[in-house]
Amino acid sequence: MRFLPWCLSLTMMLATAVAVAAAQTPAGRGGQRGGAAANPPMVLTTPAFPDGGVIPPKYTQAGEQVSPALTWANAPANTASFVLHMHDPEVARNRTTEDQVHWLVWNIPGTAKGLPEGVPQGAELADGIRQISASGPVYRGPGAPATGPMHHYTFEIYALDTKVDVPTQTDAWEARKAVMAAMNGHIIGKAVYLGLFRRPQ
Repeated sequence: MRFLPWCLSLTMMLATAVAVAAAQTPAGRGGQRGGAAANPPMVLTTPAFPDGGVIPPKYTQAGEQVSPALTWANAPANTASFVLHMHDPEVARNRTTEDQVHWLVWNIPGTAKGLPEGVPQGAELADGIRQISASGPVYRGPGAPATGPMHHYTFEIYALDTKVDVPTQTDAWEARKAVMAAMNGHIIGKAVYLGLFRRPQ
């Protein structure tokens, strides 16, 4: 029975490894700690169109070009601010790989649950909210040409554990670079919503 001490040693090593792995599992990531359930993922919605559906002309360059009402839920409790990023990955800036900035809104208060329809123009709004797009300090509606395929307009909401200390800008792409850099390491939640559009024939 010379193998018995070796078996016992192996059993003890396996038990120790399991205990260490369990202790290192973060709460809410692949497991539960203390019986608490993981937080539900963030959700972004709009009553204007279904997720993955066609965006009505009202919210596009073919219509009134007003921003759709947006709501979000399940943000982490320690959210300090939100950033909204709407972009068209199928349109690149001239001679670059940077896609179209349709709307970048930052410093949305962490207590906010959404944005109303028709956010007014202006580089800085109530509560310190800041915005920009390729059209200036205003929402830029979808404008894909009628002769091509549907474009995929992506709305992304980020929950951050800090406010983004980026001043108002005049260039949408430089603003996006600055905001994304300031967000690095501070994203604690995210949700995405998709809309399709091309101009009517």
